Amino acid sequence: MSTAEHIYRHVQRLPAPLTQEVLDFITYLEARHARQGAETDSLKGAQAQTMQAIWDNAEDDVWNEW
Repeated sequence: MSTAEHIYRHVQRLPAPLTQEVLDFITYLEARHARQGAETDSLKGAQAQTMQAIWDNAEDDVWNEW
């Protein structure tokens, strides 16, 4: 049984007010994960221009094979 199925079975046994809490928590986790991803993406973008000269050099071409 997958984790999602396991969670689903537990949620089915809960009273309605608690299922709403579970849904609220899932929504919170999704929002937090999306926010963290966006923050990380913006940091990666900010460093890309600066790091380009370091990443693209003949001396380190051997690492591009991985």
